[in-house]
Amino acid sequence: MVESDKPNDKTGNSHAVLTDGFLLRVFDALDAKDSVALLALLDPLGAEDFADLVHFCSAEQRELLFTLTQTKLNPDVLPLLDETVREDVVEQMAPGQLAEAITSLETDDAVEVMENLDRATQREVLSALPAEERDALRTALSYPEDSAGRLMQRELLAVPDDWNSQQCMEYIRSRHELPEAFYDVFVVNSEGHTLGAVPLHRLLTATIATPIKDIMDEQSQRMPVMMDQREVAYLFQRYGLVSAPVEDEQHRLVGMITIDDVIDIMEEHATEELVHLSGVSEPDFYRDILTTTRSRFTWLFVNLITAMLASWVISFFEGTLQSIVALAVLMPIVASQGGNAGTQTLAVAVRGLALRELTSVNALSFLAKEASVGAFNGLLFAAIISVFAGLWYHNWIIALVIALAMIINMIAAGLAGAFIPLVLNRFKIDPAISSSALVTTVTDVCGYLSFLGLATLFLIK
Repeated sequence: MVESDKPNDKTGNSHAVLTDGFLLRVFDALDAKDSVALLALLDPLGAEDFADLVHFCSAEQRELLFTLTQTKLNPDVLPLLDETVREDVVEQMAPGQLAEAITSLETDDAVEVMENLDRATQREVLSALPAEERDALRTALSYPEDSAGRLMQRELLAVPDDWNSQQCMEYIRSRHELPEAFYDVFVVNSEGHTLGAVPLHRLLTATIATPIKDIMDEQSQRMPVMMDQREVAYLFQRYGLVSAPVEDEQHRLVGMITIDDVIDIMEEHATEELVHLSGVSEPDFYRDILTTTRSRFTWLFVNLITAMLASWVISFFEGTLQSIVALAVLMPIVASQGGNAGTQTLAVAVRGLALRELTSVNALSFLAKEASVGAFNGLLFAAIISVFAGLWYHNWIIALVIALAMIINMIAAGLAGAFIPLVLNRFKIDPAISSSALVTTVTDVCGYLSFLGLATLFLIK
């Protein structure tokens, strides 16, 4: 969004503006290098809609977009951009211009923009910031990438524990700047330790002389600055929090985390889990061809190795396959069905681990359940495929072989889909990244081994 002379210039239906027709008009204005028409189209857009528009543009169109507007970017757009797209935008901004934009952002948003800059650019931007903001950002950037310290914002409202509600209200009114979004006023003692929080609705309805300690909720969920962001998200979800205080190693209040930031973390982690299960290291929708190719090559290479392992197992039964050609036709069915069943169990297991529904306490019962589900589904599909194979090849021994192999592989799939992510999680390895290839290997090897092994036993004399 370009800066407008009208404050908060947003239309109520700006989301409806981003139609295919609107985008085509923007692209036509870019192609014609018509800055007047372009500014007229962009003027009604809020930050969120402008960020969406930037995502629709190619790298060349984005460069042309900011060249033609010849104006500063609304800083609120920067945290809304995908990391890859943001890099393209930031490259076109001078360090001083970027520093000016970062100065107007909340701490958590400023950190999100800063953390992905290269060290040299970070130093340039930090040197251009006012001393207070520079120190705050340096402190935030010193925390681990996935910690609460990176997620928190330093802008908050905190009052002494000996105040009353009137003093709190006067203090809030006297503040020149307030946090962009806040839901609680935190109560601290003389040492800066958090004692509790007063929800805004309770503060607004309290009588003038009510001691603040009488209407505060004691804070049981405090977030240490070094707490992992996944743990933060879990606590927000578990206890229905809308905001929470963040404390340093001395248990002093240093920041707060609000639900909007936690929702972003939940969405980010959910996206990561989804793409990891597909063998992609991270979302790459906006990345260039070479970068995307490199990022996907690793797991495709792992899958190639596992496929070679399955082929190696098949090689032991070359004589069996040459004797009975029908086995070559039917054996992919067993492996494929097992792979699908294993993936289903794997998805449930990874989700359970992420939400802490699956722990060491109920791991055995989960394994038993998935093995049982595999057995029951194996019996059902065994009945179906055996009838199909028997009628097709008029050989009921082949039908029996594929039926038994189906049952065995479906049970193995259930066990592998449940057991492998549990083991990886136990060794602090992200099960979403590594489990898929391992489960596929187990189901392929077990499927081919059971089917061809049984065929050798029953059919080769």
